[in-house]
Amino acid sequence: MCGRYALTAPASRVAEVFEVDVLPEILPRYNIAPTQSVPVILEQDGTRTCTTMSWGLLPFWAKDRKMAYKTINARGETVAEKPAFRASFKKKRCLIVADGYYEWKRLSKTEKIPHLMRIDGGGPFAMAGLWSQWRDPETGEDVLTCTIVTTSAAPGMEDVHDRMPVILDARDWDAWLSADTPPEALKELIRPFDVERIGVSQVSSFVNNARNQGEACQAPFEA
Repeated sequence: MCGRYALTAPASRVAEVFEVDVLPEILPRYNIAPTQSVPVILEQDGTRTCTTMSWGLLPFWAKDRKMAYKTINARGETVAEKPAFRASFKKKRCLIVADGYYEWKRLSKTEKIPHLMRIDGGGPFAMAGLWSQWRDPETGEDVLTCTIVTTSAAPGMEDVHDRMPVILDARDWDAWLSADTPPEALKELIRPFDVERIGVSQVSSFVNNARNQGEACQAPFEA
């Protein structure tokens, strides 16, 4: 699974990488957690746009927000069939922007070590996402929510965790975003990322607490 990630790059760099003109306010965040507001890239009328959504997908039929904690990830193997995700997989796909993600390697029942994964030495990258618009039955508010699509870990990464987010190469962004891409082509994009391009480092247990922020989250691990 992917339950925590980071986006520390300045907004100008995100705009450059993803070729978007207008961005919501993006501040460095070292410990992004479920149900928080996160920047995502959409395609509208052939143009990429950036907006924010709540992390944890709520399908239109969800009764309340509690479901979001169970839908922060969508398994790529079943995303086309699961009731919570299948409608979004067909027509509502997005890119979730990050420049690192965390996984925890469990050493025992009581001990686990956080690891930070970066792509191509650092810098923004795109995780495959789905989104949905949900209306809060209590307030009538329309809420945009999203989830990260996951796949099996890249060979050699299973020692840390057996799952990883689907990370898309820039050449595949348009295909993932386009509503016209057939399901068969989409499924080909759901695959482990090239392990040779993933940098892994042990980081401080400070990141374990979702309330903690700042550069200390990515400080080297100390036993």
